[in-house]
Amino acid sequence: MANTSDYTAEQIQVLEGLEPVRKRPGMYIGSTDSRGLHECLREIVDNSVDESFAGICNTVWVTMDTDGSATIRDNGRGIPVEIHKSGVSALELTMTKLHAGGKFGGGAYKVSGGLHGVGASVVNALSSYFRVVVLRDNKAYYQEYHRGKSVKKVSETTQEELDKWFPKEWGIKLGKSQTGTITTFIPDKDIFGDIVLENNKVKNLLRDRAYLIAGLNFHFSDNNDGDEATFYFEGGIKSLVAHSNRGKNVLTNTVYISKSDENISCEAALQYSDSFNENVKGYVNGIYTTDGGTHVTGFRIALTRSITDYYKRTLNGNGKNGNGKDEAGFTGDDMKEGLTAIIYVKMPSETLQFESQTKAKLNNPEIQGFVAAAGKEGLDTYFEEHPQDARKIVEKVMLAARARLAARAAKDAVLRKGALEGASLPGKLADCQSSDAEISELYIVEGDSAGGSAKQGRDRRHQAILPLGGKILNTERAQLDKIVKFEEIKDLIIALGAGIGDSLNYDKLRYHRVIIMTDADVDGAHIKTLLLTFFYRQMPELISRGYLYIALPPLFRVQIGKEVTYAYDEAERDSIIAQHKDSKATIQRYKGLGEMNPTQLWETTMDPTKRTLKRVGVDDAEVASNMFEMLMGEEVPPRKKYIQTHAKLANLDI
Repeated sequence: MANTSDYTAEQIQVLEGLEPVRKRPGMYIGSTDSRGLHECLREIVDNSVDESFAGICNTVWVTMDTDGSATIRDNGRGIPVEIHKSGVSALELTMTKLHAGGKFGGGAYKVSGGLHGVGASVVNALSSYFRVVVLRDNKAYYQEYHRGKSVKKVSETTQEELDKWFPKEWGIKLGKSQTGTITTFIPDKDIFGDIVLENNKVKNLLRDRAYLIAGLNFHFSDNNDGDEATFYFEGGIKSLVAHSNRGKNVLTNTVYISKSDENISCEAALQYSDSFNENVKGYVNGIYTTDGGTHVTGFRIALTRSITDYYKRTLNGNGKNGNGKDEAGFTGDDMKEGLTAIIYVKMPSETLQFESQTKAKLNNPEIQGFVAAAGKEGLDTYFEEHPQDARKIVEKVMLAARARLAARAAKDAVLRKGALEGASLPGKLADCQSSDAEISELYIVEGDSAGGSAKQGRDRRHQAILPLGGKILNTERAQLDKIVKFEEIKDLIIALGAGIGDSLNYDKLRYHRVIIMTDADVDGAHIKTLLLTFFYRQMPELISRGYLYIALPPLFRVQIGKEVTYAYDEAERDSIIAQHKDSKATIQRYKGLGEMNPTQLWETTMDPTKRTLKRVGVDDAEVASNMFEMLMGEEVPPRKKYIQTHAKLANLDI
């Protein structure tokens, strides 16, 4: 029986002001890793973007400084500074109170990305320093905060202070009728640790918004390295599709669809290439919904119906296939291969429904029907007016459908033998004793020699070993039917136990640590890349769940007297030698894992208390997808250009 005297009213906590944000930051920005940090920047940038929706702002500046701060400046109206009916300045209310802002009633903003009124205040709470300067009515007002708490009340500031805070070239002068908001924040290390804002991620954020909002200028500058960029596009989402498909062999022109009523505006752009991969992104009021939502679902419904209907109308002139049946037999998955699409919806902010504050998924049910109807109407019209593009799309989808059926047949053939059902594990697999996936590890090892050492040196209780007999198939260039027939990949699929394709079930994975362990040479790097390509394309959730790792074996064995130390790179080797400069050092360079005996392999690469593992993750899915397609795909020129550009960073294996 629990003792009720241990649970009293004193145990009930009431978090005031911004305390909930600092207590549970993940509830507001998703996480406290790099993604969460960049979410903070996005929240402030999107406040400026909302000013552009109101027709006021046409330029946004983002500056990163040497003290780790980011400054976001716009030429919008400036946040109001008058005393609110609550008794404090509207500026302070916006920056320090959750669910306070100008985006609820639709008066100040008909269209905006803000919904909950927590964006700026959350960033304030998670910043060690936060300053906002408002330019209005030929005056400048400011307030400073530390970890969400205001240092002083909203006050007017002087030209002298402005000159101290901002570079002269910004031209911020009192009495020049300038308006706008300038926000500076330094992420709190107590929340984010040593994570910093990254140029490429910030520029991708700004580039996306520049594509979405024609006529809005974005200027980026980094005072740490002098990096500068400007983004301004008139082509809208058609330009964004073209940008996403750079370096690909496209099959069609860009299809553009738009429809509006008094409350909702929808536009979509799509294009097919000869690749096997899909890149579909949804946006609402300038916000990228990473998990899609009802607008993306509506688009997929329209695409499937339009392509299927066109196929039925035009095949053999009578809408029947070779068997006389009136069914195309296409699925939504058949439409995905080679598809790049952008779906962009604008709607009143007061009716906007997101799944959470991070705005990863749109929930408005009425949007699905609106986008589906708009997409079906627009695609039907385009297919009638551009029959060549329509035929190419249908041919691409038919090819994907045939490949899907062939893959199912190949997979069923393997299933009939009982292999993928786990009836017989691969003979090369040295399985572990444990059946608990949470503690079980699978080492994918290059070569039989290293596999032999790993099998002898492992902890049999929870470590399994699967040697690979050379390089596997490049799955970037192969359909699923060829993939499941490739012996080494088939063994890997069977060992993992989760299936493949439409039968893939991650809950059946036999190991929650899948560790790639290859030699530290060119061949090892190639095998590692081939395996990463397979997992990213065929089992992406293995990565998103954090189950995929790369082992880092040492490059050198340094023996000084009887003392043996392992070095993982040249710098560490040189440091060890420098520390014992008066002693003779015997250095062994490991060219492969097979050169290590079982004890050495255990001590350096497999012992959980000593080893170094890198967890594989994806920060930007589109960038990752483009990288795999460039490095592993059919098109040679983009790969050649990348190699030439980055050749100076390569380590030659001589």
